[in-house]
Amino acid sequence: MFPSKTARVAAASLLIVAAQVATAGPIDEKVQAAMAAEARPQADRDRDANRLPLETLTFFGLEDDMRVLELIPGGGWYTRILAPVLADNGKLYVSMGTGRVADGVLKEPGFAKVEVIEAGDNMRRDDSVGAYVVDSVDFGVSNLDMVLTFRNLHNFNPESRKKMNDAVFESLKKGGLYGVVDHTRRHMQSDYSENRRRIDPVLVIKEMLDAGFEFVGYSDVHYRPDDELVYEVGRHTVTGNTDRFTLLFRKP
Repeated sequence: MFPSKTARVAAASLLIVAAQVATAGPIDEKVQAAMAAEARPQADRDRDANRLPLETLTFFGLEDDMRVLELIPGGGWYTRILAPVLADNGKLYVSMGTGRVADGVLKEPGFAKVEVIEAGDNMRRDDSVGAYVVDSVDFGVSNLDMVLTFRNLHNFNPESRKKMNDAVFESLKKGGLYGVVDHTRRHMQSDYSENRRRIDPVLVIKEMLDAGFEFVGYSDVHYRPDDELVYEVGRHTVTGNTDRFTLLFRKP
């Protein structure tokens, strides 16, 4: 006799709950602990509700025993979360545009294990193309489990993004993951003064596929339907409420 519909639904619900419990394990606890760390600046905490680091890192599939490279870490907002999560069992590298984080976060207690990779030191602003450019990129590491970059691809011209993506591909192990978050630009929208810090997600996907990556998926965790996609992301009325795409790729 087949079980009743009610029994099947109940069984399915139990399986879902069990799966959620199984996945809501140490990584959640470690990310939450990093977010709650006493030394973490209040300015960082104030952005948690907007940046949603736990949801974002869960989508990317972060595990605490991974070897992870964070590209262009800026002031270290994500570095402060990634470093303690990976400190015991994994390894965090940072590369490109590391000056601020090296002079700041990495000098604080608890961040000594983070390794700075001196790659892309030729990164510079080229006003003739209105973007950052790099002559070459070589991270000098291999078999990484994951590479992450947050709101950075829009800063580079297509040729430099290709060099970065190719270098990421070479640094990852087979099956390694590349997670990207950036500000959304309308598809095929021409450049103008208000959209220079936005990028077309369709273009990003194409460039990743051209570099050899497989497209894994998209998360709507940072989808903001009330962002009209027409204003500069730094405008007072837009900051903190930009629509951002969250994409995951894999090295086959």
